[in-house]
This record gives sequence, structure tokens and C-alpha cells, in this order.
Amino acid sequence: MQFSSPPDDREELARAEIYGLLAQLFMVAPAPEFYEQLRVAPTEAPTRGGLLEASFGELVASARRLSREAVASEYDALFQGIGKPEIFLYGSFHLAGTVNDKPLVQLRHDLRALGLERADGHGETEDHLASLCEVMRYLIAGDDPVLGSLVAQQRFHAAHLGDWVSRLCEQVAAHPQADFYRTVALFARDFFAVEQQAFDLLDG
Repeated sequence: MQFSSPPDDREELARAEIYGLLAQLFMVAPAPEFYEQLRVAPTEAPTRGGLLEASFGELVASARRLSREAVASEYDALFQGIGKPEIFLYGSFHLAGTVNDKPLVQLRHDLRALGLERADGHGETEDHLASLCEVMRYLIAGDDPVLGSLVAQQRFHAAHLGDWVSRLCEQVAAHPQADFYRTVALFARDFFAVEQQAFDLLDG
């Protein structure tokens, strides 16, 4: 499919910013400065169209309602856990049923092809949802027009996010211990749905 004009730079920047936001929210419990910024954020969703406005507003409202300490405890309860966490944020687990499985091997191969590798001292494997969001942010906002093309973005998203991320979002949203992260998951679900619809147009 050929586009008559390139994507609007502001739209692409907004996409990259949302991937960055989700990476921060899912990697660790919010730091104080970041959480304060979220609490005062405008409630209009920073993305194409109005589809995300309601879920983004709910996310900001939950940040204003809950203390950072409560959110940190919720993050630990959902995603940290001693031994087996309540919810796994790793693609391999959702694609293959176990962590550190074949999907992670393929991901590392694809990351090497992009010239990317895990930073020293980074504790999570590359298939952690936050890490995958960071790669998407890099592809969108990076300087390489080939690596960052819509086709390259679609290929990476389909291979490493598309088959499982919506199920993860539903799992988080339905968990009885999720409050703040229920709104995070619903916002993420809506955003990934918009992304999938846009990528589907490339095949039209």
C-alpha cells in the first residue's frame, strides 16, 4: 500500500511518547517526579483521534486518586512477587508458556539485526513489555529512515507484541488487586488496538 503523504511528525512523536510512557509504567513502580507529572497531565490523550481520550483520562484520574506508595505496592503485588509473580510481563511466557523460551531467542536475533542489545546491568530480559515498548519508541523516533519505516515497525510489532499484548492487558485489567494498573492496562489495550488497526492498513 502506498501512502500519498508521510505520517505527520506530531502524530509520530505522540506515538513514540506513548510507547515511552507505557515503558516507564510497566518497567518499575513510578518514581516520585514521574508520578507527579502524570497526576498533572492534561486528560486529553496525546494521540491520533479521540479513541484514547477516555482511557487516558481514567489513568490520570487514578493517579490523582491514589498515592504513589499505594501504586508502588500494587506494582510489587502484581508483577514482582517472590518466586512466581501474579502476572508475567514477558512475551516468552505468553507466547510459549515459559520464560526465556524460543520467542526470546528470536527477539534477540531481531534486535541484533537492528543494532540493539540489552544494556549492562539491566535486570529484565529483552521480552519484557517495557523493553519492547522502548524498542518501538526507538523505531518511531530514531534517525534511521529504514529501521524506523512503518513496514519495519509493523514487522517488529507483529513478531513480538501483536500476538499477546492485548491478552496481557485484559489479564491485568481483570485482576482483583489491580486498581491503578487496571487503568494503565485499559489505556494500553486501547492504544495497542489503534496501533494494530493502523498496521493492518499497510496490508490493504
